[in-house]
Amino acid sequence: MVDWNDEVDVLVAGSGGGLAGAYTAAREGLSVAVVEATDKFGGTTAYSGGGGVWFPVNPVLERAGTDDTLEDALTYYRAVVGDRTPEELQQTYVRRGRDLIEYLEADDHFAFQMLPWPDYFGTAPKARLDGQRHIMPVPLQAAELGALRDSLRGPLDTDRLGAPLPELLIGGQALIGRLLWALSTYQHARLYLDSPLVELVLEDGVVTGAIVERYGERVAIRARRGVVLAAGGFEQNQQLREHYGVPGLARDTMGPWGNQGRAHQAGIAAGADTDLMDQAWWSPGLTHPDGRSAFALWFTGGIFVDQQGKRFVNESAPYDRLGREVIQRLDEGALSLPYWMIYDDKEGEVPPIKATNVSMVETEKYVAAGLWHSADTLPELAAKIGVPAENLVATVDRFNAHVAAGVDPDFGRGDEAYDRAFSGGEPPLVTIDKGPYHAAAFGISDLGTKGGLRTDSAARVLGRDGEPIGGLYAAGNTMAAVSGTVYPGGGNPIGASMLFSHLAVLDMLGA
Repeated sequence: MVDWNDEVDVLVAGSGGGLAGAYTAAREGLSVAVVEATDKFGGTTAYSGGGGVWFPVNPVLERAGTDDTLEDALTYYRAVVGDRTPEELQQTYVRRGRDLIEYLEADDHFAFQMLPWPDYFGTAPKARLDGQRHIMPVPLQAAELGALRDSLRGPLDTDRLGAPLPELLIGGQALIGRLLWALSTYQHARLYLDSPLVELVLEDGVVTGAIVERYGERVAIRARRGVVLAAGGFEQNQQLREHYGVPGLARDTMGPWGNQGRAHQAGIAAGADTDLMDQAWWSPGLTHPDGRSAFALWFTGGIFVDQQGKRFVNESAPYDRLGREVIQRLDEGALSLPYWMIYDDKEGEVPPIKATNVSMVETEKYVAAGLWHSADTLPELAAKIGVPAENLVATVDRFNAHVAAGVDPDFGRGDEAYDRAFSGGEPPLVTIDKGPYHAAAFGISDLGTKGGLRTDSAARVLGRDGEPIGGLYAAGNTMAAVSGTVYPGGGNPIGASMLFSHLAVLDMLGA
């Protein structure tokens, strides 16, 4: 028998999108405890610039007059994900997100707006090119959180560069802020920082609670209805990355430092089956003077070249697809790090990147670190970055000819709607012809691992025999991603975390 120190109906590990499950429990009258491993609430979600979710035909989109249908959205989703994950799981994600938004909007603490964001596979059947499957939270004044404000994880610039906390919460900060704001109205909802879940308690094969290192002391918390593991991925754990074969380094992830995989390990120790453990949500990464490569997108110029000085990819492709191309070429030995963004002086010495997630610091720091180079001619630039001059000159000349023709036959840059999302709908092709010429170093980054515990459509964790483990649920990056090895559209990671934590609690309620 376990000597319980505390008792609740529902225990939620993690405070990112999984807070939607905690909120559902509290709203439905269940006592709930949220245990967060770090000193701030919010997880990776709090770092998200958009904080969006991909939930087709939800009330926000319906009010905007969308002509989309769930059947079209499902056709698209199935086409890009394929049979890599169970069809029932995919059906649940595509169909049930609208119900969650309707549920949340019944509470005045929540407000959403459309943020048009094209699907990431624009040529797939029923892809939505106008972005009408994506919404984001309405910004929130930080003051609404009261005492909880200082407990909300700041943006990446706050954590990495010491920037002040913003007074207006946007994107993922607004989403987590609204969830915390709503939860704070329920006395039977408790929130704990510095409290990682380290072990699950099983009795007769059923999870009845967990051991939590709350403020440094081991505490046994009984969970009468169930435990929801929504503690993010294991991207910050280099040992686990190497064990499961996840490319890249922990230092280059966008996940917060607390994403060490403790919940994964606890679930596995309890008999959970796993899937997709070598996968992550990938992106190109601008390398910063601290040595870390961080997620970057919205390139208004430039091309990427390999160590041979040759172009190798569509630079405007959706970030996960671009990242996977980089990883494939690394695996094949056709690419080494760093690879380089080559650009001219139209926008000056700073790379033509409008969304770096971690803000760029002073130019001289990149130059001193050997990450940015400039030269009056392309051959001189080639010598500085160690690539064959004749190849770099030929590559730029060929690209400039494509720009003049308005089409990129080599890599299809501009062929899909996402490619053109940041260039006013026009092909994102800009000549490189105004000296001096520049190069910026890039690596591979990720938004978190996506491998985890296998679940059914009710978010119940499945054992290695394929049967649900009683009392145990998973969501977000702690569950094996419903999207398999692809990234169908912006907002899939946050959406899965919110939806499946919500569905977990509904299952506990018998709904």
